[in-house]
Amino acid sequence: MTQLAPQVTDHGGGVRSIHVPIPDNPLGFTLVYVVDTDRGPVLVDTGWDDPESWDTLTAGLTALGTVAGEIHGVVITHHHPDHHGLSGKVREASGAWIAMHEADSAIVRRTRETDASRWLSYMSAKLTAAGAPEAHVAPLRTARPRRLPGFSPAVPDREIVPGELLPLPGRRLRAIWTPGHTPGHVCLHLEEEHPAQLPGHGRLFSGDHLLPEITPHIGLYEDPDDTTVTDPLGDYLDSLERVGRLAPAEVLPAHQHTFTDAAGRVRELLAHHEERLGDLLTLLVEPLTPWQLAERMEWNRPWDQIPYGSRNIAVSEAEAHLRRLVKLGRAEAVTGSEPVTYVAV
Repeated sequence: MTQLAPQVTDHGGGVRSIHVPIPDNPLGFTLVYVVDTDRGPVLVDTGWDDPESWDTLTAGLTALGTVAGEIHGVVITHHHPDHHGLSGKVREASGAWIAMHEADSAIVRRTRETDASRWLSYMSAKLTAAGAPEAHVAPLRTARPRRLPGFSPAVPDREIVPGELLPLPGRRLRAIWTPGHTPGHVCLHLEEEHPAQLPGHGRLFSGDHLLPEITPHIGLYEDPDDTTVTDPLGDYLDSLERVGRLAPAEVLPAHQHTFTDAAGRVRELLAHHEERLGDLLTLLVEPLTPWQLAERMEWNRPWDQIPYGSRNIAVSEAEAHLRRLVKLGRAEAVTGSEPVTYVAV
């Protein structure tokens, strides 16, 4: 690989990436990929909707010999704001189409129609039901509604259909539906010979589904307008196995760095979640609420050092693991408990 500029990398074969910063986030940046096509460059993800992020994206495009106005299309791996945030600005600058899986497009449409006060009420009720203490819930009850990141996302105008090739003239980019991190997350399989002749089947734009050193967050699909009982962790584990069977020569993720041996990384993640489920069963020898379980789970820092917002994410992840255990028949809700507690079977 050739470093063209501090924020731009050439991956060969008409694929480059730009490090687009995520403000105040330990992830640091989103890797926005620029894929050359016969109709002009197409972006895979766009980065966070922030002035610095936009300036970095446009500077990166300039370093690559193009500008935002020349972008032909935008392919979004999933709806989160560090991936979809700048899509609207790119479309305004260029008239580019924006493609997303329908499950995540539906979330985008509902998000635009849901005001912040309703979201705060939903989160308050959800955390109370999970057993969160009143001291944690109270700030949500009294918060003043404000514009939150990702609450005015651009509505996609094209649908990514799993299994089908995307409309990238001169390229073979196939959509692989990989729900788990979000219900409509997709990976994108570039079915072309690797430019460095690495062994394997093409390259995979993996979004947040498969990262080299980070385990993606798998929580409940939180949506005030959708009460469907889902199994995000089950979705994720199934999706991991599907990606492992692709055996790409190289993985181009949305964070950190590119890597090879996708199958090996899939095995690591499957083992991680199986171990985590086992650890949770050990904790569930006594009835615990999702909040109590999250307090006792192993995170990258002690519970008392986890910031407020990250605790909400942790509880959602605990709930996703609980839901998986219940579906597998390895845990169950305790009848009559309020808030509901769970115990190993």
